[in-house]
Amino acid sequence: MGLWILLGLVVVGIALGLLAWTHLRRSELTAFDEPREAPFSERADPTEGQADALARISTLSADGAFGKKRLQALRTQLDTLFDLEDLPVEVRAAGAGHLAGEWVLAPGADPDRRLLYVHGGGFVVGSPKSHRTLTAKLSQLAGAAVLAVDYRLMPEHRRTAGIEDCQTAYRWILENGPDGAAPVQALFVAGDSAGGNLTLMLLAWARDEGLRAADGAVALSPATDMTLRSPTLRANAATDPILRPLAAVFRLPITLLFYGSWLLARIRPDHPSVSPACGDLSNLPPTLVHGSDAEMLVGDGRRWVNKARAAGSPATLQTWPHMVHVWQMFGPELEETREALDEIASFLERCAPRAAKSAENIASQA
Repeated sequence: MGLWILLGLVVVGIALGLLAWTHLRRSELTAFDEPREAPFSERADPTEGQADALARISTLSADGAFGKKRLQALRTQLDTLFDLEDLPVEVRAAGAGHLAGEWVLAPGADPDRRLLYVHGGGFVVGSPKSHRTLTAKLSQLAGAAVLAVDYRLMPEHRRTAGIEDCQTAYRWILENGPDGAAPVQALFVAGDSAGGNLTLMLLAWARDEGLRAADGAVALSPATDMTLRSPTLRANAATDPILRPLAAVFRLPITLLFYGSWLLARIRPDHPSVSPACGDLSNLPPTLVHGSDAEMLVGDGRRWVNKARAAGSPATLQTWPHMVHVWQMFGPELEETREALDEIASFLERCAPRAAKSAENIASQA
């Protein structure tokens, strides 16, 4: 009897290995790993503000807490990482049905010019509040009303719940602004890290649903391939202070990672809903992707951009050296933050130019 059980386990193991190999082979992206453009910045050394950013990151800690208490501690710390007291914006609650979020409005922002922002945080932490310094700046630079969606997080909810919330928010923002029901005139979508993943998912989903496409999209250090095979996940572990704790996970056998990711998210890791780089990237709106040559996810961004361009979609990757993951959040004291935000502002303006008078009003408020 024991022999038959052993043989059965061997057969099951072989079958699972073959299934994983089939999916991984079908979603192979190594052809899109090579850099195809020069870095936006080639500074030999980081600027002075980098030390301040690293010091701020070092305050994120939940030592002595475990499980739900640890997760809640990290969520609270991230929500209070930046000073939100003096932001020159109006914040309004937004919602429709089970959709939650907030509108962020800089002075002079056009309510019909809208940006849907999806925050990062590994799908387990983060909120509109934790990213408000960034959404405030985006509202100011784009002259747009920013809707920061408060999507449901893991592990309390399935990974697909967050996807559904972002899709609901996309449909809603097409016909609703901060002042009530009104059709959108200019639409942008943006997000960072996990939110960059959801941002890129939305672009392909909206195309497939026949919805109005965004005029432009921005993804900051996005995760695009949840099969976890991008080479920089391992190569850049030593230079990424934020994602470095995950490095040990990425050294596990690829088949084990495949099934572990499937079990955790309860959706196949190569499915385009969770791995935008594994899907059809044709007929997508203009997209700007930012990454740091020092971070673990820069390879994910490169894979998505190279594949999108090969499919005929307008996509651009801009990279900086030395920068921490999603350095755009760290304020004007960091020169690279100012550079990155200027590039985003110019990109959004090219995608959907404002009327001259409106643009002058926003500039006068900056």
